[in-house]
Amino acid sequence: MRSWDTGGDGILARIARFADEEQCMDDQIDKKTFAHMVELAALELDEKEGEYLRSELNKQLRAIQELEAIPLGEDTPATSHGVPYTPEMSAALREDKAEAFEDTDAIMTQAPESDDGYIVVPEIPHEELE
Repeated sequence: MRSWDTGGDGILARIARFADEEQCMDDQIDKKTFAHMVELAALELDEKEGEYLRSELNKQLRAIQELEAIPLGEDTPATSHGVPYTPEMSAALREDKAEAFEDTDAIMTQAPESDDGYIVVPEIPHEELE
């Protein structure tokens, strides 16, 4: 095994362990906050899935912070990007028009519950926030 292999005590394994340790210190979404978010979203996650998702969310937050740290000139609008998108280059807007679907019965047969041509959506249980 080479010293840079990921297994054992190679350099990549040590970097991964260090990153995991660093990640725990920098987590903006701690376990308590994540558990509250999971409860609000009514998700059912086992411990491994929850920890993976929490880790990924924290990675995304760190990536956003890195992007926010990029210095921009005062004249750079917040919504600009590398390619100018002028009205002359833009495709013409198409007209919004409703078109009836011919086989609505095919759609309605997929609904778990329907009533008089409408799909019944179950009420989502909620509790009052303090």
